[in-house]
Amino acid sequence: MIKDHPQSAKEFLKDNKKAAWHDSALWFLREKRDRAAKEVPDWEDLRSHAAQIKSHTISHLASYLEEFEKNANNKGIHVHWAETAKDHNEIIYDLLKKRSMTKVVKSKSMLTEECHLNPFLEKKGVEVIDTDLGERIIQFNNEPPSHIVVPAIHLKKEEIGVIFEKHLNSEKGNADPKYLTETARQHLREKFLNAQAGITGANFGIAETGTIVVCTNEGNADLGTSLPPLHIVSMGIEKIIPKFSDLSVFLRLLARSATGQPITTYSSHFNGPNNNGEMHVVLVDNGRSKLLAQKDFVLALNCIRCGACLNTCPVYRRTGGHSYGYTIPGPIGSVLAPHKDATSHKSLPFASSLCGSCTAVCPVKIDLHHQLLKWREELDKKGKTPLPKKLAMKTLSLIFRNILLYKLISKLKRTINLMPRFILYSRLNKWGAEREMPKIPKSTFKQQYAKYKKDQK
Repeated sequence: MIKDHPQSAKEFLKDNKKAAWHDSALWFLREKRDRAAKEVPDWEDLRSHAAQIKSHTISHLASYLEEFEKNANNKGIHVHWAETAKDHNEIIYDLLKKRSMTKVVKSKSMLTEECHLNPFLEKKGVEVIDTDLGERIIQFNNEPPSHIVVPAIHLKKEEIGVIFEKHLNSEKGNADPKYLTETARQHLREKFLNAQAGITGANFGIAETGTIVVCTNEGNADLGTSLPPLHIVSMGIEKIIPKFSDLSVFLRLLARSATGQPITTYSSHFNGPNNNGEMHVVLVDNGRSKLLAQKDFVLALNCIRCGACLNTCPVYRRTGGHSYGYTIPGPIGSVLAPHKDATSHKSLPFASSLCGSCTAVCPVKIDLHHQLLKWREELDKKGKTPLPKKLAMKTLSLIFRNILLYKLISKLKRTINLMPRFILYSRLNKWGAEREMPKIPKSTFKQQYAKYKKDQK
């Protein structure tokens, strides 16, 4: 059973020092993003152009998918269509089974996480090795990614050192990042050499050329696809862009928004299979068509999975990715998750301060905080708003609609300053569990302004 966000967040916050460290680590990425954006004079124009390209593509999605399939087939790439996660997993297993392949290396792919591909293949006797360093760490730790770009951001180097001691027999107590990276590199090199198939995600699929573009910083996607004879691409249907010339717009935005880099170290273009090899692309729907029909939420399909909204979100930074209970955490995940299961993920649209920072940094201008607010409305219509929250909102609505009651409450609220802490921060005040009530001023703004006007005469 999925725990709601407040429950899971409470567990994460038990370690205050680690929670503070997590907050600062993500804010560091946000600051790098801001510096990188300022270095591009036409940054806002790029964002607007990217948003227009994505919105145009999504509104003509069927046509561009068919164009991509045609051009990919012309290059010797086999295209498969998967309506559900189950279809996606069975297509990939069938490709492996027919070739008697049991050793797979996989580069980072949030779609395969969404479809739970690894456990599916492992139950069938297939060894799946995640080759992205962060993904390999959490695979050792038997847990999902906590971030869509930096999946092991929740783990400190000392914790990673212990994980490597257990699984790779590294030196006890050695948490030096260079040493740990080299240890992982030697371990993964053997896996690359013995792999029978390579699976990658896809950052972009270009309809005009039938090209798959994969962006990485470690080169693991290139190794995982150049050595084995079989390359399988797992791609969501929303990753299509119309023209090759459109790619430059997104490459300028993607890495800068994600980690503050001008561009990823590798932006690999796959235009067909290797010599004597095969290349297969699995185009996955898995609920995306349903989202396409939701006019209030369709812009969520514009997402290019940069993680900028996670890095800036004050709730995500302070509660960790695993507290969301969904493959994709943060603001974008809180929008997408209720479409999958509104009952299990009903707390996620409320895991937001609605500050709008996520919308402000999104490279494709998704109106995230508006969508989160809309989801709250939708959940209320479905009768899934928690009773205490519903009662609190009704009470506030009553106060704000009655001027006499509002004035009375405004006067009475100053008594809070006189209340003992044990009364104010009792079990009845859940709001005060993680917050400190600000000191209420002796006079209201209205009173201060009236005095100011009087003094000016």
